[in-house]
Amino acid sequence: MSSEAYFPGAVAMINSLRHHGHDEPIYLLDLGLTDAHRELLSAEAKIVTPPADTPPWLAKTHAPVAHPAETMVLIDVDMVVTRPLGELMASAAGGRVIAFENNLDRFVPQWGEVLGLGRLDRRPYVCSGIVLAGGEPGAETLRLLDERQRLVDYERTYFARNDADYALLYLDQDVLNAVLQSRLDRERFEALPYRLAPFPPFSDLELIDVDALRCAYPDGTEPYVVHQILPEKPWLDPVYDGVYVRLLKRMLTGDDVAIRIDPAELPLRLRRGPLAYAEQKRINLAQRFRWHVGDPLRARRRRTAVRGMAG
Repeated sequence: MSSEAYFPGAVAMINSLRHHGHDEPIYLLDLGLTDAHRELLSAEAKIVTPPADTPPWLAKTHAPVAHPAETMVLIDVDMVVTRPLGELMASAAGGRVIAFENNLDRFVPQWGEVLGLGRLDRRPYVCSGIVLAGGEPGAETLRLLDERQRLVDYERTYFARNDADYALLYLDQDVLNAVLQSRLDRERFEALPYRLAPFPPFSDLELIDVDALRCAYPDGTEPYVVHQILPEKPWLDPVYDGVYVRLLKRMLTGDDVAIRIDPAELPLRLRRGPLAYAEQKRINLAQRFRWHVGDPLRARRRRTAVRGMAG
């Protein structure tokens, strides 16, 4: 799903799917795209409009529930696909749900009671950013996610008051895990390692071929996607030129991409050419200064202030 603000991310994600040979239908939920953006995206995706009163945090499941298929893949627009998903889709088609472990180990026993799901069978906590759902078990998982996420009190979640004691702090992600741990047999669920769908800072992950969208760890393992989960999005904020940013640029400015957009729609740092290169180098320098000087200095000042108050 995408709004006007997230349009560049949506373009890059769709382009990365097409780059890897995925010709399956793509459904994109419109949460406020412009007419021009809809026209561009409609060349590769069916644009779906949710009911007018649907809050964004309840919208993720609208397209798959409204347009079911034997195998469905939910994928966030702040991802770039770095490896074909065909083998995972084939595995899910047998009636399974496949997701990727989160870097957070989380389990809340109250999920079952709060969501009316009954007893939980604890399993790895997975990210809701990419989920492959196949057959009746997959369809039922998405139906329950769509239904039970409506019980979330948004004002208590991480994205509002950040009430650490709230059972559904992470909205649909907590609900998804509750559904998987209460209603899906173990043999119908697979949690793949976090390193196959990592978040920043992408520790030990190196780009090995930007043009081919390939990156790998020192042991040769290649992830399926990279996920810019941070609040800072490179098309909205100046961020360090890391793995995701470089792949994003490739999928926004390459000559061979499925959806081509006007470079004028992108901030200078995401364009091609010497001026864009110089702007990104300036941002990299500022980011390094913040990491190594600014942030540690602020942390020391906070510790000093706390000691002063204690004294």
